Amino acid sequence: MARSNRTRYTVLGTLTHGPRTGYDIKKFIEGSIANFWRESYGQIYPTLKNLAAEGLVTRESQEQEGKPDRYVYSLTDAGRSKLREWLVEPAEPQVPRIELLLKLFFGAEVSVEANVRHVERHRQHLEQRLAKCHEIEEYLKDVQRDAPGLPFWLMGLRQGILVNEALLAWCDEATATLQALTD
Repeated sequence: MARSNRTRYTVLGTLTHGPRTGYDIKKFIEGSIANFWRESYGQIYPTLKNLAAEGLVTRESQEQEGKPDRYVYSLTDAGRSKLREWLVEPAEPQVPRIELLLKLFFGAEVSVEANVRHVERHRQHLEQRLAKCHEIEEYLKDVQRDAPGLPFWLMGLRQGILVNEALLAWCDEATATLQALTD
């Protein structure tokens, strides 16, 4: 299977939640799926242009007082159909690029303390991410409890929570391994 441009499906999926500008799409992504998927403005705007040219979205110009016109995009029936076709295709496995593991792989070239600091910083980041996941979970269960998408959103969130918990345990194990090297 040829590798697909996932930005187009991210944009189409975002538009299932209502019409949005490119800016609104970026903000929606940051407030919902950014823990596992990111898109830049440099990806979103050209994608919107292409999707409009393909008839998968419509573009409406809205005048703004004292500012340039803004363009609001809406999903067409053809766009929803294209999104649904992609949604039933198998997900392509991806190899993550994890700089921490790369640094640890070559860690014998620097002090154990430098390696421990890398793991400790990573642990702090994970603790913050985990706390944010729990905040989002509470928000969804409270404010979005009747939303039809809630079970699907919670599945992704639970994966994030469990992965972060496992990575925190790994940090503890890695720190203990590194500290044993100095004993």
